[in-house]
Amino acid sequence: MPPIVSVSGLVKTYGNGFQALKGIDLAIEEGEILALLGPNGAGKTTLISIICGIVNPSGGKVLVGGFDVVKDFRQTRAIIGLVPQELTTDQFETVWNTVSFSRGLHGKAANPAHIERVLKDLSLYDKKDNKLRELSGGMKRRVLIAKALAHEPRVLFLDEPTAGVDVNLRKDMWKVVQRLRESGVTIILTTHYIEEAEEIADRIGVVSGGQLLLLEEKAALMKKLGRKTLAIELAQPIPAVPEQLSGFNLRLEEEGRRLIYDYHASGARTGITTLLAALAEAGLTLKDISTRQSSLEDIFVELVEAGR
Repeated sequence: MPPIVSVSGLVKTYGNGFQALKGIDLAIEEGEILALLGPNGAGKTTLISIICGIVNPSGGKVLVGGFDVVKDFRQTRAIIGLVPQELTTDQFETVWNTVSFSRGLHGKAANPAHIERVLKDLSLYDKKDNKLRELSGGMKRRVLIAKALAHEPRVLFLDEPTAGVDVNLRKDMWKVVQRLRESGVTIILTTHYIEEAEEIADRIGVVSGGQLLLLEEKAALMKKLGRKTLAIELAQPIPAVPEQLSGFNLRLEEEGRRLIYDYHASGARTGITTLLAALAEAGLTLKDISTRQSSLEDIFVELVEAGR
């Protein structure tokens, strides 16, 4: 089955000469959740805007559902739903009318049952007669999602969907995203909350400097690039790492009370057994040992730093 979204050699150069995208290739499979991570100015929003037909590319090609986003604009917009970063809504309109109007904008016939279902899924139905200015910021953001779902898109783009939303509401919205995926909707989200990507995404893409540095299944990424750290608490502090332990690339912390050893858990050998034997030979007495798995945030920071 061909990908629902196919991006080939995508380039975007603005009038002032700034190159926001530098030849991005990306294939998004139907029904997956893809999280795009990257620092501010990385090109994430430009990428989404081009796929959604809001910004014209300078070069390359984008297909959505087999249709070209430039030549077949109407067909691709019917397939796509977009939840933007900004809360751009008519503050004096009701929730029901706002969402219903969005469906009509995409040329879809009125379907009150669908609008009701969307509002209920997003816990907005009891607010359907409220004007938008009466809602909290988190509820307004849910309205944006409802608007994007009003015309029953196959692909949903969420650009920083939980920015400025409290932790509880953020987790509620993650559940909504999971339900949408279960119904067959393909979801692409950009986020600054790396735990968000770690929680709900199937694949992770890292964008920096207008380039796609990496695109990988989340589990494979964590296994391949994730490191573990062994923290060794010493019974007595030491002034420096003993010479006979220099081959282990240890770090000394906590005023000489802790040794840190980094290793790949997926490697054939971790070197821990050899290290512990070497510690005993060096005459060091251990007080405690603990391990920590590197997080997606650690991996992300490394990739961005390496890509600069």
